[in-house]
Amino acid sequence: MPVPFLDLKAQHRELRDELMQVIGESLDNAQFILGPQVEAFENEFAEFCGADHAVAVNSGTSALHLALLGCGIGEGDEVITVANTFVATIEPILYVGARPVFVDIDPHSYNIDISRIEDAITPRTKAILPVHLYGQPTVMQPVMEIARRHGLAVIEDACQAHGAEIDGRRAGSVGNVGCFSFYPGKNLGACGEAGMAVTSNSEIATKMRSLRDHGQTRKHCHDDIGFNYRMAGIQGAILRVKLRHLPEWTQARRRVAGIYRELLSESDVVRPAESEDVRHVYHLYVVRTPRRDALMQHLKENGISCGLHYPVPVHLQKGYRGLNCGHGSLTETERHAMEVLSLPVYPEMPVEAVKEVAQQTCSFKP
Repeated sequence: MPVPFLDLKAQHRELRDELMQVIGESLDNAQFILGPQVEAFENEFAEFCGADHAVAVNSGTSALHLALLGCGIGEGDEVITVANTFVATIEPILYVGARPVFVDIDPHSYNIDISRIEDAITPRTKAILPVHLYGQPTVMQPVMEIARRHGLAVIEDACQAHGAEIDGRRAGSVGNVGCFSFYPGKNLGACGEAGMAVTSNSEIATKMRSLRDHGQTRKHCHDDIGFNYRMAGIQGAILRVKLRHLPEWTQARRRVAGIYRELLSESDVVRPAESEDVRHVYHLYVVRTPRRDALMQHLKENGISCGLHYPVPVHLQKGYRGLNCGHGSLTETERHAMEVLSLPVYPEMPVEAVKEVAQQTCSFKP
């Protein structure tokens, strides 16, 4: 049976009546930029994350950009992060004139190797930017302790970790700022582009709100050179509907992951390891094998669509050669990039489809 990697149509079929109602209301009230629906979504998402403030923007990339500026990161500063991520994590660091300093990853969680962070700190270091990759959050307590010792800001890239938990706290609420993407394929996805930054620091929130709207502090008063990073009103309305369903979708993703975990126990692939004291939300179900390309071809031939996240780490991308961090500099990151494969996972995925993917994965004989 054919199995898609993701089926957004299934989600929207189930929500069609709710979505069409709020879309119609958005057309009627003509609040197309920010407005009451976006403000309500900000309040609801802040409460969901356990943060005091949420600032709605037009993408996760914009959220990261504003978070860095809100934390005072600028020209000549250094930000410690990972290359095992989408380039949107790194772009905003360069936008503000700072330099990303890459740390290798932990081979089990695929997140930043916390034991390597302090060795990367220099007098120019101003922030740590951990990425909660694939839906598994970084264990944040030791990161926060390092940051406190060295007077550093912590910005969480939680763009793949909506609703994930760390010691009972929601991802995005632990550091100075947490950043989320609502790209359509995310665990909480808009019908288009959208993002959010959450914080419990009122000064940072005020700064980010101004910068997202051309640097305005009030109408016609532009205290800073800002950006047009405002969320569309219709996306706020759509995301309010979807946020109400996110807990059940998360449970469904975790059920799919649980079936995979059981059925793939006899296969040759390395299954995701869920770290202690965290709650993985399985934005992606990523397995690992040195025969990745052959397995992917086998699954494709049997009607199963897979994904690659991310086959070329950022430090090896052509556009980032100026960072002078070449082949061999991040051993585990580079090994990981050559071996990982993302299997289909989405809340509406039928059990039969999960079993088919697992069966075909187990039957693979290189």
